[in-house]
Formats: sequence, structure tokens, C-alpha cells
Amino acid sequence: MPAALADVLSPKPLDGGWGWMVVIGAHISIGFAYSTPKALSIFFKDIQEDLGASYSEIAWISSIMLAVMYAGGPVSSLLVRRFGSRPVVMMGGLMCGVSMVTASFGSSIVYLYLCIGIIGGWGLCFNLNASLTIISKYFLTKRPLANGLAMAGSPVFLCFLAPLNQFLLRHFGWRGSLLILGGMMLNCCVAGALMRPVPQPPHPGSMAPPMEVEQTNITKSKGSCMKTAKTFVDLSFFKDQGFIIYLIGNVMFIFGAYAPIVFLSAYAIKQGVEEYSAAYLLSIMGFVDMFVRPGTGLVANSKWIRPRIQYLFSFAMIFNGTIHLLCPLMTTYPLLVAYAVFFGVGFGMVFALIFECLMDLMGNQRFPSAVGLVTIIECFPMLLGPPAAGLLVDIFGDYKYLFLMCGGVITAGGVFLFIMNVYNYNRLDKAKRGNSSEQNQNNTEQNQNTIENQEQESSSEAQRELMDVAQSDPAGQEETS
Repeated sequence: MPAALADVLSPKPLDGGWGWMVVIGAHISIGFAYSTPKALSIFFKDIQEDLGASYSEIAWISSIMLAVMYAGGPVSSLLVRRFGSRPVVMMGGLMCGVSMVTASFGSSIVYLYLCIGIIGGWGLCFNLNASLTIISKYFLTKRPLANGLAMAGSPVFLCFLAPLNQFLLRHFGWRGSLLILGGMMLNCCVAGALMRPVPQPPHPGSMAPPMEVEQTNITKSKGSCMKTAKTFVDLSFFKDQGFIIYLIGNVMFIFGAYAPIVFLSAYAIKQGVEEYSAAYLLSIMGFVDMFVRPGTGLVANSKWIRPRIQYLFSFAMIFNGTIHLLCPLMTTYPLLVAYAVFFGVGFGMVFALIFECLMDLMGNQRFPSAVGLVTIIECFPMLLGPPAAGLLVDIFGDYKYLFLMCGGVITAGGVFLFIMNVYNYNRLDKAKRGNSSEQNQNNTEQNQNTIENQEQESSSEAQRELMDVAQSDPAGQEETS
């Protein structure tokens, strides 16, 4: 394709203008996507008492919602390719609003699984993936800043949703609160309306309007849907030892990451903390997380840490798990506040590095396929972690076993990552040294062969000269005689 035509069909990102309005819309949709499963835990105690559910049963609500949100990533990406980000985000906002409104009329825990978990999970999935995609079309040089502002919606929304949900719960009950929350989540439709497509200029040399160019692109995208789907389940990644190490550690972290968030408010209330103060613990965690993520990114980008970023990821996991192991000792509100602060530090560090480490292993070209496969696998520990923790509370009647289990699993995953990364880095260094020595040996052999060839050529040239002289001498003698 000629360069001019390629520029027309694939215009350069605008890096500003309406793109900042798109960032505001992405901030809203991503904020709801990441904070809603966590902030819903404020209602769990009242739902549990009203519907007669156990701790493990109530934990399935957030687990199903998070699992569907992650597992639906490939489907959402295909829909974005086919229809664009604007209709996908608007549909996601509508599904989120409908899920909360219908859940407010629920009379059984299974009904909440369907409404909040499945329908709401799909809505959050559409909001998340489409918002991240549209930013890459509007920004290039300012993309890190745009992504950072959009992803900041997660801790920002968690900061105000947790106390807001507690306020709604006190005045309207959990049913009225879900009804109001559903109306609030319809604002994702407004956020989606801001995500207008990047204008496509017409084909040069033809009078085809921009709409025909868009329809042509849509038609071409149909044939690539199956090819795109296959890239999200590329099983060849399992042949990569570094990917296997990363995946095992990542699965162990995800298994224990969300249960402490789901049960933190209930644990604080059981320790005698007032309900509003217990809800503010999640706000404190989100506020700290807001600043830790960009700070961790700056540290990870330094020349000392960047070559061994996997070690920083291992440390972040060990730090996170150790905090959970110490949580049973936090029995007063000041100590719980300290726990929330350090929890936000550890949580922010891990999630600032989790995809950066995958990109470090796989590279830019293989990263989209790798992250699709990772998110699909992550949905299983995400689905099982909080219910397993809730089951421990049902069996022992104490929250401390929940935090011990989550902390132990995460710490073990961090230690596993550290040990295996030491092994993997040493293996790669040896292979690199072996390749360099082999290359040097090959270069030496090539130089020797070149010298030998040159010597043979020079000797053969000398022989040819002697033969020429021998042949010319008799002729000279005959002329003399």
C-alpha cells in the first residue's frame, strides 16, 4: 500500500482536542468497572441477613462479576472491532444499570448471581475494554498520560463509592441502594456517547464518502474475526518457560487478592468499628492506591530496576501477602487504618506491574495475545478465591483464617516468582553467553576459512604465473634461434 494511502486509511492519533473528552468518558466507565465489585461488599452483610445466605454464598456475587468481566475480554474486543467503542460502552452502561435495578427486586441469592454477577459483569466488561481501546486511537505521544488519567478512575471511584454506599444503605436499605446505584451507572451511557469515532477521510482519487470507507473497513473486519479470536487463545505461549512462571505466580495472587477487599468492611464491624468508619477503610485503600500506581511506574522505569522488573513484581507480591498475614493482629481502628494504607500500597504496586511484567516477557508484538490468554485464565482463581475465603468464615466463624489463607497463598506465589525468576534469568544469561561464544567461534572459523581461501587463491595465482612464464620462455627461445 502506498504511504499516502496508508496515512489516509489509518490516520495518526490526534493527541488532544476531543481526545480529552474521551479520556473523561473512559475515566467514568473504567472507574465503575473496577470499583463496583469492591464497593458492593458494603451491602453484603444486610443481603446476607435478609436472604439467609452464608458467607461463601454472598462472596459469589463479586466473584462472578469479576470473573465475567475478565473472561469476556476477547468477546468485548471483537465487538469493538466490529461496531466501535461508542455503542459497546453505551450497551455496557445500559446492562450495568439494568442489572442493579433488577437485582433490587431479588428474593434469592441465585437471582443476584444472575443479575449482578452475570449481567452486570458483562456490562463492566464492555465498559472496560472499549474504553481502553478508544484511547489508543486518539493518543500516541500522550498515550501514557491519557491511560494514566483514565485508569485513575478505579481508585477515585472507590474512594467515594464506599462511603456513598454506606450512606445509601443506612437511609434506603440494600434494595433502594442498588436501585439508586443502577441509576448512577447509567451515566456510563453518557460516557460512551463522548467516545465518538476518529473521523476517516475519503479514499484519495475517488469520490467515496467517509461512510463508505467505514463500511469497507467493517466488511474486512468480518473476515478477520475468527483470526482475531484465535490470537486470544494462542496455546503456543505454554512453550515459553518465562510465561509459565509468570502465569503460576499471577494465578496465586489473583486467588487471594480480592477476598480481603470483599470482607474488610465486615471484619472491621465485627471488631467493633462503626459502620461508616468501616466503609472508609476501602476509601483509604483506594486513595493510597491512586498515588502508589504512578509512583511504582516511575520506579520500575528507572535504569536500575527496569532490567530486573520481575524481581520488583515478586517483592510487591510478598509485601502484599505479608500485610494480609498481619491483619488478624489489627484489632483496633487505628491499626485497621494502617492495614488499609499498607494494603493500598501493596495492591497498587502489584497492579502497576502485573501487565508491565507480561509485556517485558512477551514483547510488544505478542503482548495482546498473551494478555488475552492471561485474563481468561485469571477468571478461574478470581471466581473461586472469595467464596473459598467465605467458606473458611462459615466453618470457623472467624475472619482471621480468611486473611491467613489469602496472605499465605500470595506470599507463596511471590516467593515462587522470585526463586523461579532467579533460575530463569540465570538460564537466559547462560544461553546468551553460549550464543555469543558460539557466534565468536563461528566468526573465528569463518576468518580462518577466509584466510585459507585467500592463501589458496594466492598460491594458485602464483602457479598460474609460473606456468605462463614457462610457456612463454620456449616461444622466446625459438624466436632467438
